[in-house]
Amino acid sequence: MGTAQSFNTALSTSDINISEAAAEKLKELFEDVGDEMDAIRIFVSGGGCGGMSYGMTFSDEVTPYDSVLDSGDYKVYVDTVALNYMRGVEIDFVDKGMGEASFVFNNVFAATGGSGGCGTCGSSSGGCGS
Repeated sequence: MGTAQSFNTALSTSDINISEAAAEKLKELFEDVGDEMDAIRIFVSGGGCGGMSYGMTFSDEVTPYDSVLDSGDYKVYVDTVALNYMRGVEIDFVDKGMGEASFVFNNVFAATGGSGGCGTCGSSSGGCGS
């Protein structure tokens, strides 16, 4: 029988599409945080009419179900569930000026098969499930 460690695999940049701007920002963030954190964790949550939400946080723990991208300057952890939703998604960093800068996840509908709409919601308030 295999162990849970068999899920822990190395990722390449072809598995997780990180733009050059996002890669530079991740490197900068890791220089700022020092040795306190091991990696950036990419996560996916939500579903239903609102679609999937993508996010990132610092992580100091790798789980047996994580795949790891090691760029040399920083590491990215993605669990197997989130990795399934990352195919086709590009992580970019956009600076709009005036202090408005953030990571963005492009092509999310290609990855999740969503349409961006909710055809079953008849609520006049505009919210699904309200």
